[in-house]
Amino acid sequence: MTKHLIQLEGKPLFDIASYARPGSSRRDRLTPEEIEQVTLTVQRAPEVMVKVLTRGGQDLKAIRRHLMYLNRGGELDLETDDGERLKGEGVESDLLPDWDLQLEEDRRRSSLGPREDRRPPKMVHKLLFSMPPGTPPRKVLEAVKNFAREEFGLKHRYVMVLHTDEPHPHVHMILKATSEQGRRLNIRKATLRQWRSAFRRGAGKCDVTPCPRGD
Repeated sequence: MTKHLIQLEGKPLFDIASYARPGSSRRDRLTPEEIEQVTLTVQRAPEVMVKVLTRGGQDLKAIRRHLMYLNRGGELDLETDDGERLKGEGVESDLLPDWDLQLEEDRRRSSLGPREDRRPPKMVHKLLFSMPPGTPPRKVLEAVKNFAREEFGLKHRYVMVLHTDEPHPHVHMILKATSEQGRRLNIRKATLRQWRSAFRRGAGKCDVTPCPRGD
């Protein structure tokens, strides 16, 4: 009886290595993000969404129109970063000058602004925060306010408004792209992952859980 393995078309009859456990080069451990997701699922933390609306934000007129849309022509309250509640037609005209956006737009038109062949950077970021249907709207708003204070407090100006006209309560936020210290905020995928985790943790602290009765 031969001591050598029988070869079939250049391969051994028993190819044990092909059926072995994957080597160290194969991914066999959860990432920190996956571990966090499993933990939150076990703890029944609410699923949340943080989204950046990409259209608009470079033009002052467009920003004003968007604010008018968000507060439904003055019917809904706009809440600012300093806790002030603005309601009524035309309140956006009082808000934007306080952010010095007019100065930034004028600077773009001057020789100090960007070249004409380059798209100007956004003056504001438009963010959307939402939770599942049945979540009490008041608690969604409170979770967003807590998140905003932790993430943007004393750095970026912002204003937000709660919408309840859809099954899932959501909050729109207009965030000034340039901080009070003159630093521009660039939102990347990693930024959104970080914000989503922070918002989810804050929602858990607010005991934001789906409630069929609403709030």
